[in-house]
Amino acid sequence: MSFRSPSSLSFKLRTAATVSTVAAVLLTVTHIVRADEQKSAADYAADPAAMIDAYRHVEAASVSDAIEQTLHKKSYMSHRMQAIFPTKFAGIALTVKLVKQENHDPDALSGMLKAIDSGGPGSVYVMTVEDGADIAGMGGLMGTSMFARGFAGAVVDGGVRDLPQLKKIGFPVYALGPVPSTSVGHYRFGGMNVPVDCDGVRVNPNDIIVADQDGVVVVPRAQAAEVLIAAQKLDNSEHSMYPFIEKFHSIVEAVKQFGRI
Repeated sequence: MSFRSPSSLSFKLRTAATVSTVAAVLLTVTHIVRADEQKSAADYAADPAAMIDAYRHVEAASVSDAIEQTLHKKSYMSHRMQAIFPTKFAGIALTVKLVKQENHDPDALSGMLKAIDSGGPGSVYVMTVEDGADIAGMGGLMGTSMFARGFAGAVVDGGVRDLPQLKKIGFPVYALGPVPSTSVGHYRFGGMNVPVDCDGVRVNPNDIIVADQDGVVVVPRAQAAEVLIAAQKLDNSEHSMYPFIEKFHSIVEAVKQFGRI
């Protein structure tokens, strides 16, 4: 009976695990490339639903890089914009603005609620709360309504509250942080589907919002198809580099081969 040393067995197990990982990544890359080959920018421009679905499968970092390369500008929100739980989504911006104003008007914020009822599957609620880092722009009730209507998620340049309810229903929200405060009596509805500056990034109605654990990116709707094609190519390159690096143990050679970092 032959005897295998523990170190030899450990090496073989590690090698098998690496081969398995490479195979899995290659299968993923093959799937992505085939999907990319089936669609052009013109195809996506003519089929918005397919374009939004495709954005759900690319990384926010690739979308951000694609915007810099094709539009020569930055369109990502800062590290201040945090997800209440790890998430990934993409959808169409429905914008809402709240302006700071002390009041006793029971209808002062009714517009932001009507905005929710005007949205539907795939909408992303993008709200700016003037000087609102410590003011909850939304909470469990609004999030539950968005969830019930099929919203993809919410991005709030302000605070968020009722995290247990939002986590319970699994509704993804990016915000400046959790706070227990209210906007009632302190803010007034300032407009719906108007251009807003969300964490320093201009968001227009119907722009595409892409979010994952790396952060939030805003894609101008007019160039969305062009940006998507570029983002898919960047994703393909990066995902192809992982097995290359695992096999050849060199990121320098991988960058030379694929031109991506």
